[in-house]
Amino acid sequence: MDRYLLRYFLAIVETGNFSRAAARENVAQPTLSAGIAKLEGQLQARLFDRTNRRVHLTQAGSRFLVHARRIEHEFNLAQASVSGAAQSELLRVAVLSTIPTGLLEQALTQRVAGDESLELLEGSEREVISLLDRGRADVALTILRPATDKFASERLFEEGYGLALPSTHRLAEAASLRGEELADEVMMVRRHCEVLAETSRYFTDRNVRPAFSYRGVNDDRVMAMVRAGLGITVMPDSYREAGVARVKLEGFTPRRIVGLCYAGPAARYRTSGFVQAARELAPA
Repeated sequence: MDRYLLRYFLAIVETGNFSRAAARENVAQPTLSAGIAKLEGQLQARLFDRTNRRVHLTQAGSRFLVHARRIEHEFNLAQASVSGAAQSELLRVAVLSTIPTGLLEQALTQRVAGDESLELLEGSEREVISLLDRGRADVALTILRPATDKFASERLFEEGYGLALPSTHRLAEAASLRGEELADEVMMVRRHCEVLAETSRYFTDRNVRPAFSYRGVNDDRVMAMVRAGLGITVMPDSYREAGVARVKLEGFTPRRIVGLCYAGPAARYRTSGFVQAARELAPA
């Protein structure tokens, strides 16, 4: 089996379609398609189901993917050994966009020194799961839900949600607040919030229909806007910054479990410096 066929196969898995894979491998798409047809002929199995928009691995393709990655990895190690070059392990980590940057920074700065190099990828819950499914990521730092049950996983911590207000706000010293007390407040929307629907329902059930000053997809920017006094919002409890007060929202009970998901067996990543550091994560 020629190595270039494995590279074609892995390129399609990692990019999601034939045209992008061909561009990455610097070949014409018909050349890449012919290579995959040759590979499927050698294996006597169809590896991809093709649609107009995407390609998906068949069951045979998913089984072959494990071996293709291993072969490519071993080839790279052998090549580095012969050439005398040091080969560092690459760990591709997908991070849910609503994980606080401070927690990610903690895992990166406290990870055990080792020879791994990291590639960080970011996305929504659906995008993170897709990255694992397509073999584009090895590990994901995300929320554990039924959709992640198909992956090996481990729980890191559980948290709830509460109000984020400027520390100078008149209600910043309150231990907790009822939704009705916020009827006159200007609020901000976190578009990527995983409990956005529940948050909206919580306030509408209490006849609270606030004015909105900002709708953002970047939680760090939302926190900065809170600190600057542009408005208040609902955020996971792990978001803690100077200048921002965190206050409990009475009757708002959603919780999330943050954990690690693995594209392969968890034991494979046990010695990873990033994984070991992530296991120590806990909100302040």
